[in-house]
Amino acid sequence: MSHNRPSPSNDDDGLGLRADCARCFGLCCVALPFTASADFAIDKDAGRPCVNLQADFRCGIHAHLRERGFPGCTAFDCFGAGQKVSQLTFGGQDWRQDPQTARRMFDVFPIMRQLHELLWYLTEALTLPPARPLHGDLRRALNDTDRLTRSSAETLAAVDVPSLRQEINTLLLRTSELVRATVPGRKKNHRGADLIGASLKGANLRGANLRGAYLIAADLTRADLRAADLIGADFRDASLRGADLTGSIFLTQAQVNAAKGDAATRLPPRLTRPAHW
Repeated sequence: MSHNRPSPSNDDDGLGLRADCARCFGLCCVALPFTASADFAIDKDAGRPCVNLQADFRCGIHAHLRERGFPGCTAFDCFGAGQKVSQLTFGGQDWRQDPQTARRMFDVFPIMRQLHELLWYLTEALTLPPARPLHGDLRRALNDTDRLTRSSAETLAAVDVPSLRQEINTLLLRTSELVRATVPGRKKNHRGADLIGASLKGANLRGANLRGAYLIAADLTRADLRAADLIGADFRDASLRGADLTGSIFLTQAQVNAAKGDAATRLPPRLTRPAHW
């Protein structure tokens, strides 16, 4: 995390909200299922190691994932859940050494990943001045969720994630409304809209609600997305060339990685320009 972002409590152990693959036992390459598609070249069941996973838990084709048919891997982000499960929840135990541990670890990883995603959004919300009236509630939700991520594997496995997401989403929606209200004029509402392949070149989407919108392969070249709510928007193969996403809210690295951009694309400072751009 950048230094100007509030951190979850007790985050001085290095188990933060950015993936540290060197401290993880390749959980995303084992625990999660793949379906042969444009994103993955093969089918893979949950709990079965990917054929490209090496003995040292590194990917054998990491530098060539996109050209080898695995662009979905380059877009995936665990928000730091992998190292949390590997090093904290299971105390550095290698799943290859104990089948029972492996099953529990694979069950917990997807839950931890969702909790860390919520921590990412809550942490961002606390940096937004228009949401100051909600900062107390946001901080409490952040701390409660962070404590939950530090629970036992048994406690984590029993978490009602949908209920927790709904509770936190209420806060995030209120945050979004406060931020977008600072943008003058009428804002577009495309929440959950089917905009697959849409021509939005140069569109004024400043302060728009694009929550959960399907923007797969959409042309957003030079679009103005400042202060737009982008939580859950699907940007796979969308053109963000020359687009302005500075000040957009709830945008993640995974969404950026899945899109197509260039040197003229303007990103929020917390995100990194993908190498394939």
